[in-house]
Amino acid sequence: MLIQELTRLASLDLLARTRFGRLACAQGTQPYVVPFYFVYDNDCLYSFSTVGQKIEWMRANPLVCVEADEVVSPEQWMSVIVFGRYEELLDTPEYQGVRAFAHTLLKRHAVWWEPAYAKTILHRTERPLVPVVYRIHGLQITGHRAIPDQPVTPPDTRLSMTDSGEDCWLQSLLRQVRGKRKQSRAPAGRRPLLWARRRASGRIA
Repeated sequence: MLIQELTRLASLDLLARTRFGRLACAQGTQPYVVPFYFVYDNDCLYSFSTVGQKIEWMRANPLVCVEADEVVSPEQWMSVIVFGRYEELLDTPEYQGVRAFAHTLLKRHAVWWEPAYAKTILHRTERPLVPVVYRIHGLQITGHRAIPDQPVTPPDTRLSMTDSGEDCWLQSLLRQVRGKRKQSRAPAGRRPLLWARRRASGRIA
């Protein structure tokens, strides 16, 4: 397997065609990673959620990280990492335009609001479904891909007709066949050497 670095354009292409990723945030020295759905547009990832641990943590510390990938096999895959900054798109006149734009992007995909708006019970208490629209500004984007190594053709260990040694059975077989052919050309009842001399002198055709 060979691992190569993706160009920025190739990394952005993967984000543009991918809908699912993993969002990491942190509180103090404790990281927290969750799966989430997003839509990429112009160096930003737009998403939707409800108030919960990740929203509370990102409000306190807006520096986050996102991972998205495409996996064909353990030896063929692509992965992109986005180091970004969380921005909550508040339900205020200031954000009405960008909130409408985010909604337009998200609703292009079926059930875009799930699982963020699904009913959740934590510690036997139903979580309040307070909608939150946000985007993540991509401050730094890196990517890698893995490709299988080229198959190596094994060397041909079969003996050729010019090989020598005890295992050169083909040459031995050819010599036997040639010897039998020479003997079969002599007339029956005559010794091969005498027959050859007479033929050379022209006494036999």
